[in-house]
Amino acid sequence: MNVKKFTAPTSREALRKVREALGPDAVILSNRPVDGVVEILALDNDDVASLASPSEESEMAAPRPSMQMPEAPMFREPAPAARAFQDMAASRYADELPPEPMARPAARQPFSSLGALDDAPAYAAPQSPMQQPMQQPAQPQPQTYANRRAPQPEVQAFDMAAMTAMMSAAIAQAKESAASAAASAAASEMQGMMGELRAMRGMMESQLAELSWGTTQQREPQKAVVLREMLAAGFSASLARYLVDKLPAGKDAAEAMRWIKTVLARNITTMTDEDAILDRGGVFALVGPTGVGKTTTTAKLAARCVMRHGPEKLALITTDAYRIGGHEQLRIYGKILGVMVHSVKDEADLRIALKELRNKHTVLIDTIGMSQRDQMVTEQVAMLTDSGANVQRLLCLNSTSTNETLNEVVRAYQGSGLAGCIMTKLDEAASIGNVLDVLVRQKLNLYYISNGQRVPEDLHLADRAMLVDRAFRNKRDAAAQLVDADLPLMMAGLGNLNNDRSLREVYVG
Repeated sequence: MNVKKFTAPTSREALRKVREALGPDAVILSNRPVDGVVEILALDNDDVASLASPSEESEMAAPRPSMQMPEAPMFREPAPAARAFQDMAASRYADELPPEPMARPAARQPFSSLGALDDAPAYAAPQSPMQQPMQQPAQPQPQTYANRRAPQPEVQAFDMAAMTAMMSAAIAQAKESAASAAASAAASEMQGMMGELRAMRGMMESQLAELSWGTTQQREPQKAVVLREMLAAGFSASLARYLVDKLPAGKDAAEAMRWIKTVLARNITTMTDEDAILDRGGVFALVGPTGVGKTTTTAKLAARCVMRHGPEKLALITTDAYRIGGHEQLRIYGKILGVMVHSVKDEADLRIALKELRNKHTVLIDTIGMSQRDQMVTEQVAMLTDSGANVQRLLCLNSTSTNETLNEVVRAYQGSGLAGCIMTKLDEAASIGNVLDVLVRQKLNLYYISNGQRVPEDLHLADRAMLVDRAFRNKRDAAAQLVDADLPLMMAGLGNLNNDRSLREVYVG
């Protein structure tokens, strides 16, 4: 076998050289670029034929009979060239292997080399012509290269029970996943359906309320008069609608208004006797948003206590260390009244101050004002609740605030419960129906009303009938201009009043 190498700048030129040197039937072994040129390794066709068909003089050309071998797995017939190569290898290495006297035909050993021949059939050693016609019993033959068999792969036992269990578990898990997905989809669909039903219900309630109020307005016009009066006084539309619906039949407009005023006065809780604070004593903290008049109201209460029991029975505490000059204002009032004012910064200082002042008949605490939406409101409520003393919190409500703002303030400062409230800036309010509405719905105990800056003259006990009468006398101009055509639309937006928990506590008699 003579392999030749051809190099040229291009593949075309290299192939031309191969064709000129070896003919058109040359066999190309490789074609690759090397150092900027194309290198081709080629072999003459005659050399390839000599590999496939050995010469007659060679030992490989003689036919060799094969022995009867045990049945082997099916295999494909090797090519003539591979068969010739196997015969040559068998004759060359047969004498080199040591004979095994009792070789077992069933023994299988893996090849260490010549792995390409694993799929080729094995051939037996040659026999002489004298031995061919004689039939001898099968004897174990020595293991040689010619009669060695390729190793068979070991087939592991198939556990049908384990496979069945695995399939059952997989099917059960698939069913569970499908059931879970179906349940989740059903829950999501049900939630969406419930939302649509609620929206539809709200729309139907609004339309029915509008139609109902339109019919009621035509049948009982005195209810429309009462509703306009309550809205003009500053009461919420929900409370006005609730009381109008409870209005007894057969009353004219004047009698209906008297009934409304009576119900409102009955649902306002006030402190009828000042002895609940002055004679009983205790620790009281005035809380509320900024600018509602806590410091001035504290000074007014302090003056009443000094007038009743003397300055030695009273102590003042301020927590207003943030506002510039905040504690100085209370110190000035304390100096005028002859009462010592203590300043605290945190819960620890408050505990110490209350412990030192436990012998005082009355202790008034002026707290720092902050927005009802400030997170520090919760901290302030916790500080007063956990101070170690029974601190009664009095919420100061600004009469000039709207109904929505006052409701937010009450919810923010409610905490574990308010002892009562004080209505401040009554002299600045155009209408006080908004404050009375909060008192009725939140069930707050009204201690005092403040209607000025004078200390202590502008602090009075609350009179329920006077407050309700003043609420209807001081009407808001915008609400008083409501016409009958606007009332059905306003009532339709209220929806179902039975869902309002604050209205369930209103007592109509």
